Amino acid sequence: MRVRSVSLGALLAIAVISGAWAGQHGQRPVVVELFTSQGCSDCPAADRLVSELAKRKDVIALSLPITYWDMLGWKDTYATDANTQRQKSYAREMNRSGIYTPQMIIDGRRDVIGNQRDRVLAAIAPRGDEGPGVPIFIGTASGRIEIAIPAVKSKSKTLATIWVMRTLAQGSVNVEQGENRNHLLTYTNVVRDLKRAGEWNGEAMKIDLPLNLAKTRHDGVVVILQARDYGPVLGAAVLQFPAADRVAAPR
Repeated sequence: MRVRSVSLGALLAIAVISGAWAGQHGQRPVVVELFTSQGCSDCPAADRLVSELAKRKDVIALSLPITYWDMLGWKDTYATDANTQRQKSYAREMNRSGIYTPQMIIDGRRDVIGNQRDRVLAAIAPRGDEGPGVPIFIGTASGRIEIAIPAVKSKSKTLATIWVMRTLAQGSVNVEQGENRNHLLTYTNVVRDLKRAGEWNGEAMKIDLPLNLAKTRHDGVVVILQARDYGPVLGAAVLQFPAADRVAAPR
């Protein structure tokens, strides 16, 4: 990984020349993170809701399968320790007494039971006090992912974590044991790899990452800029890879 500061002019020039950059302008998208498990009978309804939300242009909806329900008789084939640790970190940040599935975290600001559709939609709706957010540009060049964040003027020094998630747009699993035995479960925007890529202090910067760093199957990348590691989301963007760049490693 390479991190370097760039001028705003250079950043915009790169974005124009590349032609492959994807970023959100104006009102930023709402980030919805569902912590789910193939071993949880209450989760399929929440999984379907993520698939519904993912069709909206104003939402980045993600599925983060966790590991702690593997003891129920079925080991989740998408679950990762990184997803589980992220949920535990949210619980500490929000002063929650425990973790559960299906749980949705909305913009790093609030949580809601993920299969309660009306409450989820209500949690997504309020945006009045959050502003347009920080724009993020993502592109691919010469076998690498390039992430650019412009400078933002602020009276106080801004310090935020840059999270990079490798995602799988669609996945299906035949569950053979446990609470969802004999069910075919379908997932949208599954987080297959999750890493902290650096910190942003309000100045223009650019990060280069290997395109196919993760060993798990994935076909896209999501970048989230988040205050205090697991605090409010300040900006987010998503990029789907061209077919030639998709990683087809075993699940």
